[in-house]
Amino acid sequence: MEWSDVRIFLAVARKGSLGAAARTLQLSHPTVGRRIRALEHDVGQPLIQRHDNGILLTEAGARVLAVAEEMESAAMAFQRRLASDDGVSGPLRISSADWFATYVLPPVIDALRREHPDVLPELMVSSRRFDLSRREADIVFRVVPFDEPGVVQCRLLRVDYDLYAHRDQPRVARGDGGGANLIVMDTSEHSYPETEWLREALPRARVAVVANHRALQARLCQQGMGLAVLPRAVGDATEGLIRVELGDAPPSRHIWMGYHEDMRSMRGVRALADTAMRLLGPAADEGPEHS
Repeated sequence: MEWSDVRIFLAVARKGSLGAAARTLQLSHPTVGRRIRALEHDVGQPLIQRHDNGILLTEAGARVLAVAEEMESAAMAFQRRLASDDGVSGPLRISSADWFATYVLPPVIDALRREHPDVLPELMVSSRRFDLSRREADIVFRVVPFDEPGVVQCRLLRVDYDLYAHRDQPRVARGDGGGANLIVMDTSEHSYPETEWLREALPRARVAVVANHRALQARLCQQGMGLAVLPRAVGDATEGLIRVELGDAPPSRHIWMGYHEDMRSMRGVRALADTAMRLLGPAADEGPEHS
């Protein structure tokens, strides 16, 4: 049984179709089908059933999936332990939201590269939550604490938000908002306290645009398309925007930095974590925490 075939089977099982797995793995559809047949030959039983909407696992396929996930976990742990022995060099995968990568991280990355020029930062700007146990990212910055097992996390700077509008926009009053347009985050999958605050503060305002990138929200706001709650680092840096005072500010949040405990001795991760702690500063007098 080839591990490469098992990896392809995992992708097929998770994506629900050969085509989706092929796109994820950047392989051809025939190659994925051929490797699944090879794995079925090794196992001696069919693992998937094809139907119009994709595939279903057979009973044997479900059993193989459980074993395959155990193999994957072991392989990922092996890779993390190997990576932890590396020097301060090579790729370092960093995940954060767009606004944080654009407005906050650059001085941290610059300081890291000056001290460790052989490190290659790979910035993955996304709102998706990467799986640290599978090394989808080496280190993650986000506004939500980590609850995944085996993650070492530190609380960094506090993020203050304000309501912003283009300077030519008509003024609004708390408790009303009639005639005003709002630019908000999509709350269907994640909770955004500042968005809930905005809707409560301006109940008669109309949601005009939903955009899950703060920098994009700022540009839309700059075009006069509506009001947006933005991190001050974004809103204050965007020409033409002014703060809108409603008597109280949106709730603040904190930036959390996390990495898998198996990576704590990876020198690149440690170097970035130390640099971030030094430049961004902890929000409280506390050290790393385990989740």
